[in-house]
Amino acid sequence: MKHSNIAIFVPHNGCPHQCSFCNQKEITGQGFQPHRGDVLSAVETARKSLGANTRNAEIAFFGGSFTAIDREYMTELLSAAFPFVKSGEFSGIRLSTRPDAVNNEILDILESYGVTSVELGAQSMDDDVLMLNERGHTADDVEKASKLIKEYGFSLGLQMMTGLYGSTDEKDWCTAEKIAALKPETVRIYPTVVMKGTKLYELYHEGKYDPPDTLQSVPLCAGLLRYFEDRGIRVIRLGLHDSGSLRESMAAGAFHPSFRELCESQIMLENALMSLKQNRITDGKVLFTVHPKSVSRFMGQKRSNIKALEKMGIKAAVQQNGLLGKYEVVVSR
Repeated sequence: MKHSNIAIFVPHNGCPHQCSFCNQKEITGQGFQPHRGDVLSAVETARKSLGANTRNAEIAFFGGSFTAIDREYMTELLSAAFPFVKSGEFSGIRLSTRPDAVNNEILDILESYGVTSVELGAQSMDDDVLMLNERGHTADDVEKASKLIKEYGFSLGLQMMTGLYGSTDEKDWCTAEKIAALKPETVRIYPTVVMKGTKLYELYHEGKYDPPDTLQSVPLCAGLLRYFEDRGIRVIRLGLHDSGSLRESMAAGAFHPSFRELCESQIMLENALMSLKQNRITDGKVLFTVHPKSVSRFMGQKRSNIKALEKMGIKAAVQQNGLLGKYEVVVSR
């Protein structure tokens, strides 16, 4: 059964720093602060849309730094959600916060209100990159908070960004390796998008920062997706969620409404090329066999993979086999 999040955004509340990339209102399309009634309203909407499947859903507080907001406000939101978790109607409460806003006192409170999952905005595990982007915490803060969260028995989620100011593909890979070593249950990967009204926008406008675009970001993020999945770490988000306000305010960077699909298609193409090489096939008609749910991934958006193969002299036909893996590609004449 598919897991669901009942998302409630608490935008830019509790953040002690204005990070170089952050414009929460434009990213989420929301600027107001939710209260008890908004939590109850979100739950009621979820009941109508999910029915009995609410038992596989978490009530999720995203945006800002949840554990750094005013304590009374934080407990107001948690106490509104807790009865639905205590009754078993929802599976738990998920929240996102800063690595330097986690300690034993905070985790004791979260535990008492039925929180099940804590996500940390690590963004990078390179201290120079963190400093350049004004994160206000270190990689060591991420490691300490992650270990403490797991000691309490919470599900750990870690968020990373690629293409940040001062970063490189090599540094992003190093971040991924250090994140994987912390053994999170889930990861979110966000390629950087430059938003108006941010420090990154100023740097971009001044010609001091040239962020990777979508085309440049797909190979890296496809590799990261494969890397985490190979280690049993679920990538629950790849790319920013699409919204009208995001499209209006973005100035540069890597955004596509189906960014994950682009990355998965890249993996399929790489696997197809590897199979062709192993079978010493360089041209002509080729039958590619993939899992039924991976046909569109293999084809690529607007048949991009099929067109790439055609340029190599390969005329592709596709058949399905439900016994194959998600990204597996078998070739034959």
